[in-house]
Formats: sequence, C-alpha cells, structure tokens
Amino acid sequence: MKYTVALKSTTKPEWVSAVKADFNAFLQNHADCERKASGMAQNFIAKYPDRLEILDELMAISIEELEHFRQVYKFMELRGVYLPQKMEKDAYINTLIQNSRTGRDERFMDRILMAGIIEARGSERFITIGEALEDEVLSKYYIQLGRAEAKHIHSFIKMCSYYFEDDVIYKRLEELLILEAKIIDSLPFEAKLY
Repeated sequence: MKYTVALKSTTKPEWVSAVKADFNAFLQNHADCERKASGMAQNFIAKYPDRLEILDELMAISIEELEHFRQVYKFMELRGVYLPQKMEKDAYINTLIQNSRTGRDERFMDRILMAGIIEARGSERFITIGEALEDEVLSKYYIQLGRAEAKHIHSFIKMCSYYFEDDVIYKRLEELLILEAKIIDSLPFEAKLY
C-alpha cells in the first residue's frame, strides 16, 4: 500500500496573491498552525493511549511540528512580527472535524485521515508559496518545509493501516478528499495557510 493522498483541488493563484500581500500575517497564522499541529499529535496520544503501534510516530510528529514552529518564529523575529495574543479558530479545520463520524473507531479513522489530508494541503501550499516568493531564503525554507510535511501524510495514512483494511481506508479517504476540496474552495483568499 502506498499511503498517499491526492488532493481533489489545487491552490489558486489568488491565495498566493493574498499571502504575498500580507506575508507578516501569514507568518503569524503559519506559526499558529504549527503549534496546533503539534498539539493535535499530542491529543491523539491522550485520546488513544491504547493504540501502541502509533504512539512513537505521533510523538515524533509532535516534536517535528514544534520544531517547525520554532523555525517560523525565528523568521517572525527577524521581521519584528509577534505572535498574536490569541490563536484564531480555523474554519477549514473545524469544518473538516465537524464531518467526523461518531463511534470510537470511526472517529479515530476520520481524524487520522483528516490529519493526513491537512498535511497534504499544508505541503502543497508551502511548496506553492515557496515557489512564488522572491526572497531566496524564505523560498528555500518553504519548499523544504513542504517536502518535510509530505512525510507526515504517509505517516498518518499508515497509522490507519494498523487497525483497518486498505479498501475501507481508501473508500473513506476518497469521501474526505471530496469534502476537503469543497471546503478549501469555499474559503476566502486570505493570508492564512488554510
């Protein structure tokens, strides 16, 4: 099994323009997203401590996402940009999560698959913005970050394979990818990762 995610919608040029028009706001949002991603991995550990096969991978993802937060925060410091007083709610993530099924196993599968989809979207957008930036240091950073985030896609889909059959995983993944495309295409173009 290849454990991949093929997004159904690509990021539009209008999103790139919005990010470039207010890159400092994008950095703030990106920092928040990295903190949330680290917390999400820790949350899986807290909710599913009995899923021993995935605990080490979740710990590694949490640490790596926290390191990404530190990296983006250093770019913020160089530009005199500070963390916002409060982390905003994320319409993209919240709408995805609202579509999680109930039931312990079903919700677990949905949330893990959604984490893989979110990583896929983040990877795509980091590479997209990296290729559009004129600043060589930031461009290189975002392209490398996009490639690093792509590894997490594989990790999250593989986590499901310990507990569910491949055909069940990919059937639900396909449904969630269609939903994700509708959500991402419905959002306004803002200087935010999602």
